[in-house]
Amino acid sequence: MTDDSGLQRLRLTTADGLQLEAEARLPEPPELDGITGAVVLAHPHPQQGGSMASLVTSELFRLLPQRGLGVLRFNFRGVGSSEGTYGEGRAERNDIVAAIDALVELWPARPLVLCGWSFGGDTSLSVVDPRLDGWVAIAPPLRILPLDELRAAAGLDRRPKLLIVPEHDQFRNPAAAAEATADWVDTRIEAVAGADHFLVGRTEKVAALVSGFAAELRR
Repeated sequence: MTDDSGLQRLRLTTADGLQLEAEARLPEPPELDGITGAVVLAHPHPQQGGSMASLVTSELFRLLPQRGLGVLRFNFRGVGSSEGTYGEGRAERNDIVAAIDALVELWPARPLVLCGWSFGGDTSLSVVDPRLDGWVAIAPPLRILPLDELRAAAGLDRRPKLLIVPEHDQFRNPAAAAEATADWVDTRIEAVAGADHFLVGRTEKVAALVSGFAAELRR
C-alpha cells in the first residue's frame, strides 16, 4: 500500500516463516537523474528500544530518496508488529535477507547497499548475500556478535565496507574501531567529528557519506 507521500507499507516473510513490518520509499522522477541505487536500513538494538523509527534510521529513510536511492526499513523480529522474538543478532540475519528480497523486487537499481546503525550495523556485517555490492555500518559496536561472525570481513569478502564512526562514540570510537578491523579487507573508516553514538545533529553528514559510498560503487 502506498500513501500520498510515496511511502509503501509492506509485510516481509522470513525464511523461518515470520511476518515483519517494513516500509519503502523510492525516489521520485526528478531524482532519477542523480545517483541510483538501493539501500536496506537495519535499526538499533531491539532490546534497548531500537526500531525502524529510531533517529538515524528514520533520517536516512527520509534523506536518501532525495539523493536518488531507493530505501527500505523494517522492524526486526519482535519489534513493533513484527512477529517473533529477539534472536541475539543471529536469527535477525533472516530478517535482513527478507528485506533484501523485498527491495530487490521493488527497486532493482544497483548498487545494493546494506546499511545498519549500531546493532543493525553489526548484524548487517554478518550477512554476505551475493546480491549486495557493499556494506555501511554506522556506529557499529563490533561486539554484538564475535568478530569472526562478521563474515563480510572475517571471511575476507572483497566487496567494499564503510564504517561511519562517531568521534565520541560510547561503545567503539574511531581508534578502537580501526584497531578491531585492522586485518579487514576493503574497509574504510570515516569519523564523524563531534558526534556520539546517537549522531544527533549529524544525520545530514551520515546521509552524505552513505550516498557518496553508493556513488563510488557505481563507478
